Amino acid sequence: MAATATAAPSAGAASPLSAAQAKAASLEAEIQQTGRQIDALDQQYQAAIAKKAALDQQIGVTEAEISRSQNHIGRDKNVLHRAAIEAYVTGGTSAASSALFSGSQTSAMDSTVYNQVITGNLNTAMADLNTAIAQLDAQEQTLKAEDAQAAQAVATAHAAFQSAQALGSQQQAALAQVKGQIATLIAQQQAAAAAEAAAAARAALATAASSYPSSPVPPPAAGGAGAIAVRAAESQIGVPYVWGAEDPGHGFDCSGLTAWAWGQAGVYLPHYSGAQMADSTPVPISDLQPGDLLFYGPGGSAHVAMYVGGGEMIEATFPGTTVRIDPVRFGSNFAGAGRP
Repeated sequence: MAATATAAPSAGAASPLSAAQAKAASLEAEIQQTGRQIDALDQQYQAAIAKKAALDQQIGVTEAEISRSQNHIGRDKNVLHRAAIEAYVTGGTSAASSALFSGSQTSAMDSTVYNQVITGNLNTAMADLNTAIAQLDAQEQTLKAEDAQAAQAVATAHAAFQSAQALGSQQQAALAQVKGQIATLIAQQQAAAAAEAAAAARAALATAASSYPSSPVPPPAAGGAGAIAVRAAESQIGVPYVWGAEDPGHGFDCSGLTAWAWGQAGVYLPHYSGAQMADSTPVPISDLQPGDLLFYGPGGSAHVAMYVGGGEMIEATFPGTTVRIDPVRFGSNFAGAGRP
C-alpha cells in the first residue's frame, strides 16, 4: 500500500522497491509457517511432559509395592522363627497343640521334623513374595526404560521448539531489514514526487481505504456455555501469544486460550490441542455453533481455534502475534470440529 501513496516512480526506482516488497511478502509467509510449526511443537512438548509425568507416577506406585512386599517378607520370617523357637524351646501353646510334640517327651527326631515343617512354610512364603518382588522389579525396569525414552522425547521436543524459535527470530530480523529497505525506497520516492502527484496518491489511498470497510465480528448466539466461552476468548483479543501460557491479560498459546475460555463457562479442557479434540464431541461443519473448537494437524495435534460465528474464528496463532479473529481455514491441515 505504501507504494500507491507516492508519485509514479521511474522504471529504475520501481524495480528495487518491487523486489524488496516481494522479498518481504515471502519472508512474512515463511514467518507464519515457522510460527505454526512452533505452536505445533509446543503442543507436542506438552504431550511429552504429560506422558513422562504419568510414567513417573507409575514408577512411584511400583516402588511402593516393592517396599511393602519386602517388609512383608521380613515380618513373616521373624514371625515364623519366633514361632519355631517358642514351640520347641519353651514348649508353648504352639508345641502343645502340634501333633509333633504331643508325646511325653520331645525327641531329636520330633525337632527335625518340626524344623522341616517350619522351614518349608517359610521357604514357600519367601518364594512367593520373592517372585512377586521379581515381577514388580521387572515392571519397574520396564517403566524406567519407557521413562528414559519419554525424557528423551521431552528433550527432543524442547530442542525442536528452540530450533524453530531461533529460525523464527532470524526470519524476523531479515524481515525487519527488508522493511527498512522498503521504507528507505519509499521515502526516496516521496521526496522526489511533486506535491500534486503526492496529493493525488493520497486521495487514491483514501479512496481505496474507503472501499474496504472493516466488518464487525458477528455476536455469538445468546446464552449457553459456548456463548460464554466466546465472550471470554474475545475479551483477550490483543493479548500476545506466549508459548505454553494460559494467563489472561498476559499471554496464551492456542490450546491455553481455548482451555481458559471454556473454563470460564465451567467446562474443563486439558492444555493440549490433541487432548481437547479427544475430549470433544465431533461436529459437522454444517452444524458449527459459536464456541465449537476447530482442530488442525493429525488428531488435532498441531493447532486449535474457536469458532465465533459468521465464518470466523478466534485464535492464538504463533509467537509474534496476538489473540485475534481470522476467517475459518478449511485447508488440507484441517482435522475437524468438536464441541466440548
